[in-house]
Parts: sequence; structure tokens; C-alpha cells
Amino acid sequence: MCTSNRMAEIYDENRQICKFVHSTSRGHEAIQLAVGMQLKSCDYISPYYRDESILLGMGIQPYEMMLQLLAKKDDPFSGGRSYYGHPSLKREGFPKIPHQSSATGMQAIPATGMAHGIQYLESMNLLNTDEKPVVVCSLGDGAVTEGEVSEAFQMAVLKKLPIIYLIQDNQWGISAYSNELSAMDAYKFAEGFKGFKRIRIDGSDFVESYEKFGEALDYVRAKRQPVLIHARVPLLGHHTSGVRKEWYRHDLAEHEMNNPVPKLRNLLTNLNIDENELLKIENEGKQLAEESFQKAVNADNPDLDSIYLYEFAPTPVTEEKGIRSPEGKEQILMVDAGLYAMDEILRKHPEAVFYGQDVGKRLGGVFREAATLAQKYGDNRVFNTPIEEAYIVGSTAGMSAVGVKPIVEIQFADYAWAGINQLVVELSKSCYLTLGKYPVSSVIRIPCGSYGSGGPYHSDCIESSILPIRGIKVAFPSNAADMKGLMKSAFYDPNPVVIFEHKGLYWSKVSGTESAKCPEPDENYIIPFGKGRIVQYADQEYIDAGDSLTIITYGMGVYWALNASKKFPGRVEIVDLRTLNPYDENMIFESVKRHGKCIVLTEEKTLNSFAESLAGRISKECFRYLDAPVEVTGSVNVPAVSLNTELEKEMLPNAEKVSKVIKKILEY
Repeated sequence: MCTSNRMAEIYDENRQICKFVHSTSRGHEAIQLAVGMQLKSCDYISPYYRDESILLGMGIQPYEMMLQLLAKKDDPFSGGRSYYGHPSLKREGFPKIPHQSSATGMQAIPATGMAHGIQYLESMNLLNTDEKPVVVCSLGDGAVTEGEVSEAFQMAVLKKLPIIYLIQDNQWGISAYSNELSAMDAYKFAEGFKGFKRIRIDGSDFVESYEKFGEALDYVRAKRQPVLIHARVPLLGHHTSGVRKEWYRHDLAEHEMNNPVPKLRNLLTNLNIDENELLKIENEGKQLAEESFQKAVNADNPDLDSIYLYEFAPTPVTEEKGIRSPEGKEQILMVDAGLYAMDEILRKHPEAVFYGQDVGKRLGGVFREAATLAQKYGDNRVFNTPIEEAYIVGSTAGMSAVGVKPIVEIQFADYAWAGINQLVVELSKSCYLTLGKYPVSSVIRIPCGSYGSGGPYHSDCIESSILPIRGIKVAFPSNAADMKGLMKSAFYDPNPVVIFEHKGLYWSKVSGTESAKCPEPDENYIIPFGKGRIVQYADQEYIDAGDSLTIITYGMGVYWALNASKKFPGRVEIVDLRTLNPYDENMIFESVKRHGKCIVLTEEKTLNSFAESLAGRISKECFRYLDAPVEVTGSVNVPAVSLNTELEKEMLPNAEKVSKVIKKILEY
């Protein structure tokens, strides 16, 4: 406590040096130390940005923490990339700490995913320890109003997960007081979640905190059920260094009465601890903080080249392997190719699970994309979730951190938005901000696309909204063989992968998409990301005459292009990108240079789309080779897909519309 206290004072005394926004644990020290000192190396914890004393209690040194405070090169958590109090740790003998974001309450879902993953590994005898790991998720009371925290609580009690939610209640949410923020505190709120064991703690009393947290820890280790601890604590420091307490606080004197440091000191005095011993402890704590700070100030800044490291962890899949079209194999539907890939993955890898809405044994997915899987592999491996898109996506970060390999499904692309928060805040940044310690191995399947009057909320394509998010890989297969090969590649990739699966190609019911059916590739077939495929070549005589063009496309666009090009035999090359991040830039540029004319074809609305962005890149890089402007063709720029069949047709591209564009560009 003395070390922590002096650290906060030093930061305040050196505001010009400690220029990056930070929070300290002043007032929260007792409960935090009680937690940090009792966790085992088998445990996992998701702290929040005020939990520096938890780290001290675990044995993290002040110098290491100060390296992060000052954004230094040797910051062991993020290499100078993330704020103070945002640890990530994978160190022998310590509890494990996956990526920690600043977004309030967002850690609840990944932390619950960790507990969910631990429960699964225990059920399969796959844990590499005889101990019983516990997950601790630390939150401020104000964070509990976040809807995603409720999703986490729901899953914790529904599945009886081994997790402790530590709620530190200092009655403030920045400058808003608790009675402005919620009708009840977290303890009362959790009463509505049947199955929660709830505990109240005076978080300023170290002895009570230590004993009651220890009891909760023992309970979860033995019972494997969730606990919520509500710890009332004073806030003695600033909310953050950027929001000073003197600007708005009216209750500082009241909070000071519960300062954990003098409370513990008085207890030790009453226990007849010698005053000289107490002074020695205080001086040693101050000295450690001061020496650590000076050392951290003098430490090196990050190398500028380091900014490019760790967007992705290296994938083992670097080349196409296996047999794409084995002899004697019947053609299969694209939806079945995904199903067979999943079946092979689950059979071979006991660490793999698949979950989402309606994918369990009763239905096997609304598109029958998971049919029979739950029957084969059990309800603990293939299971339904509540209607919780944020949990479906965000829990994969926690699952991955403990060694599970999750594959999940968002039922329709239009409903992915509820999970985008977790995708952006947690999954996409985890590898980068932990210096590669915690890449998120996650496959997120998203059916998408328009056909047959699916109407709004069931028909959209949203790849342009996902692609600007760095740290996410994106696939968009157009046929059964690619579906299977990319599904395998995504599973073995240690990074988050979104696979967009066009509903109109699942069964090849849309006229002109029959070639989406393919012979089933063998079990070893796999396609690396970033490798496109030329599905149709132009004749050399037309290329030599300057009378050809290339269409760069993916998904349903492949079939609009194929059918439109029938009016221009031998004159149209078609490139199927297959993956959109990374995408095959070399293939695109070579194709454009070969023909001098190019159409970028998409199902999305074109304005500000990935297709427009790609067209701009082509125009810049291939300018000297172009004989016509790069044309972008896609859907009409309206907010939603209409239910009426004729309006849907009016909105979407089709072969006839694309053929008119081909004619215009060839005649340019």
C-alpha cells in the first residue's frame, strides 16, 4: 500500500513527465491487494484500468508498470502502445492476463468466455493442470449498466461458469454520481440473475477483503459456479489524470475517512507492531517507488519500426494444398461444403467448438449449416446461445486465451452490428496490443446477401464496414470448394477471421449459380488467405488487340460476371478474390495491366465501399496501363434491401446490368 500510495503521488508531482492519461488505485488498495495476493498461476484475470494494486499484489514490479505509464520500449505489456494499468501477461508463475481494453465493461464478455472455455476443457479432460482455474473479472460499479455486462452475467449463471465478478464501487462514474447512473448497485442488480452467489465487502478493510475474497475463491474452485462481489471503496485519487478530482468532487473528506492505508496502519498498531517497523515499511515502499520512477524515466522509447509489428500472428497456412477436385466425387452444395469442413475439424480437434443462435441439435442452423453436428459431438461442443451477438463474438477472445478454438455464427449479417463492438474493441487489437502474446483464434461465420425477397434485416452485405478494422481477416467464398478450403484455413489461422457466406449461393437456387456446386475437395484441401483465383480467362487474340477487360469480384459477383460475359466470348477475364483481407494485390494488378480495362463488381452499395476503395488503388497503381476509367458496379445506394421482389431486383446487380457495363468499357 505504501508503494502504491507513493506511486500515485509521484505521478501527480511529475505531471509534465507523466503526460499520458492514467488512473491509480488510491482508495481501492485493500480489495485489490487482497485479490492479487491470492490468485494462483493457473488463474486468469481481466482487470480494469484502476487495478494497479492487483498487479502489485500479484508480484508485478513498479518499474514494469511505470514503463507502461511512460509508454517506454520495454513496457512488458504492450511495448508502449497502451495506457497505464492495461496489462497483458503470459509469464511463468503468474496468473494470466489477456488483452485489456479501456472500453468500460467490455472485458466482461471475454472474461466470461475464458470461464466458458475452462469449463469446456475440464469437461473434455483437456486442461494441462490438476488445479481448478478461476477467472476474475474486475469492473467498476458504473460499468454494470452496460448491456454487454448483462450478456456476460446471463451466460455465467446459465452455464454455471467458474468466474468471480469483482465490482469495485466508489460511487463515481467520471463526474456522474451513482444516483445519476443507476437505480441500484451491482449487488442488487445481480439478484435478477438466478444462480449468482453474491457477497458484499467493505473494500477499504484489508482483513475483511482478504478473508471474504478468499472464501469466494475457494467456493468457485470447488463448486465451479459464478460469484459476484460488491466491494464498497473510497475514491481518493482523480478519476484519471485528465479529469481532476478538485474540479467536481464534493465528498473528498468523507471518502478520506475510509482510506485503506491508515486503516491498516491503525490495525497493525493495535496489534502491537513496533512503530519503527511501520516506518521502515513506509520508507522502503517510498524508496522503491522513487527509484523505479527514475529508472523508468531514463528508459528508452520504442523503436519507430516496431509500430508495424504484431498486427497478425503468423499463420501456418501459406500455400494451397490437398486435392481440390478429387476424381469420382459428386458435386456438393456450398452449404454442405461448410458443414463437411466443420465435421472434419470437430472430429480431428477436440479443442474446437461451434456455437451461435439455433445451431444446436434441435435445428442445426437456420440454413441447416450445422445439421447433425450436435448429435455427433455433443451439446458441450455444438450449442445454442441466447440472442447475444456481443457474447457470441466477444467470448471467442476469452475462449482462445485459454486454449479453445471457437467457431461461431452470427445468424444474419444485418444482426452483426451488436457484435461489432467486441470485434473492434477486443478481438482486432488483442494481438497488436499484447505484442503477440494473445492473438485471438476465432472463426466468425456470417451468412449474408440478397435473393428471394429476404427483405431488410436478412439480406445485407456488410464487408465494407468490417474491412477498415485492422487486425481482422475476411474471406468471401463463391463456391463449395473455396468454402471448404477457406474454412479450414480460417480454423488453423491464429487470428480472428470473418467468413461471409452468401445465402444465395448456399444451395445454388439462384439461376446462373449452378457452378457454385463443386466436387468435394479432400480432407487436406486448404487455401491460404490472400490468394485469388482466375475463374475465367480471356483469349490472347482479344488481349493483344486491346479488346478485353478484367472483372475483379467475389461472392455472388462471380456469377453475375460469368453470365454477363457470355455475350462477349473470349473478351472477359474474371478474378475471384476469395479473401478480402488480405487480398491478392499481385493478381489484381497483373490482370489489370494485361487488359488495360477493369470493372470492380460487388453486391454492396457502391458509395464509399470496399469496391470503390479498391478501384482507387487500381487507378493509382495501374494508371500507366489503363485505357479506360476503372468502373465500379454494385447495388443502388439506398439504406436497406426492400422486401418487394421487384424493388429487390431493381436494387441488385444482375447479369443484364453487368453486360451493359462490359459493353460500355469495351467500347471506351
